[in-house]
Amino acid sequence: GYVNALIYKKQKEHDNLREESGFYWREISNGTLKFDRREAEVAALRQVTKREFIDFFEEYIKVGSPRKKTLSVRVYGKKHLSEYKSEISEPLQLDTVRIDDILSFRNSQSHYGSFKGSFSNMKLQIEKSTNIRRGSVGIF
Repeated sequence: GYVNALIYKKQKEHDNLREESGFYWREISNGTLKFDRREAEVAALRQVTKREFIDFFEEYIKVGSPRKKTLSVRVYGKKHLSEYKSEISEPLQLDTVRIDDILSFRNSQSHYGSFKGSFSNMKLQIEKSTNIRRGSVGIF
């Protein structure tokens, strides 16, 4: 029932020109240019089974799952630069992965289609971790 309701919502026509143009401009400004996104999502929803969804949940989301991952992001302003510097100077734990180049990371993911996007003018440093205490984003 939930899947069918989501499919219905995605297949619904845009209510007005503003909503439709907003959809297209988001694709352009994000640099993904996936103008058939709604149709592709509906096709994917039609293929997924309840068992696949439950298996995915149990493997990646359920508390205590061995493959569960957590992304922790911290944003530091200029007044807290010393806190940021002390945070990144701490040694990384074994279960931590640091992402130094956000654009390269984004483009390595299959759901991003372009090097363009809203982060193109920012210098970002992100640490992804299974430990919520670790992980930061610095924007300078």
